[in-house]
Amino acid sequence: MAKKGKRPEEGQYAPLTYSLIRSPAWRSLSGPAIKVWIELHSRYNGSNNGKLFLSLNEAAEILGMGKATAQRAFAELSTKGFIALVTEGNWYSRKAHEWRITTKPMETPKGRILATNDWHHWRLEKQNTVL
Repeated sequence: MAKKGKRPEEGQYAPLTYSLIRSPAWRSLSGPAIKVWIELHSRYNGSNNGKLFLSLNEAAEILGMGKATAQRAFAELSTKGFIALVTEGNWYSRKAHEWRITTKPMETPKGRILATNDWHHWRLEKQNTVL
């Protein structure tokens, strides 16, 4: 019997806090970028942050987008501080990039690093307008 208040059939979840979804960085994300972020987050198991693998080909295939769109989504997420590249992959070795989501802590050999939430620091650049 499950503990009171627990629903094991629901499994893990990706919390979207109000501070995250109301941030200028989140509100400026494209649809493909949100899909990639959710897919990366779904690969987080509580202790593997910094070792999240998702290649451009796999993202494009499972998320129903072109490779160029997937590449722009990864770049957008990285620029806006939602993900960070930990180890660059190698196409010839058939190894995908290793990513870290900034909303979760990361275990390292030297200890635990708290979530950096780099998206807090992103600000929309104002366009120069001519009157």
